[in-house]
Amino acid sequence: MICADLINGAMKHKLSVKGPVRMPTKILRITTRKTLCGDLKTPLKTWDHFQMRIHKRVIDLHSPCEIMKQIMSINIEAGVEVEVTIADA
Repeated sequence: MICADLINGAMKHKLSVKGPVRMPTKILRITTRKTLCGDLKTPLKTWDHFQMRIHKRVIDLHSPCEIMKQIMSINIEAGVEVEVTIADA
C-alpha cells in the first residue's frame, strides 16, 4: 500500500521510477519453554514458537529534494518504517 502511494506520487510529478524490488524476507525466530516444570512425556508440547517476518521493498526515484519531500508527505501506517537515502549525482 505504501509502495503504491509513493509510486503514484512520483508518477504525478512525471519522475522516472524503478521498482518496487522485493528484498528477501528476513525471519526472526524465538523458541522458548512454556513452563519450567514441563511434562517430560510430551516434550513437543512444552515449547512455544514465535516468529517475526520483515518484508522490505526498494523503490528507486530520481528527483530533486523539494519534490521528494512532497512525495514523502503521505500518511504512513503504524509499524511501517520508510528509509530515504539521498545520493548526490
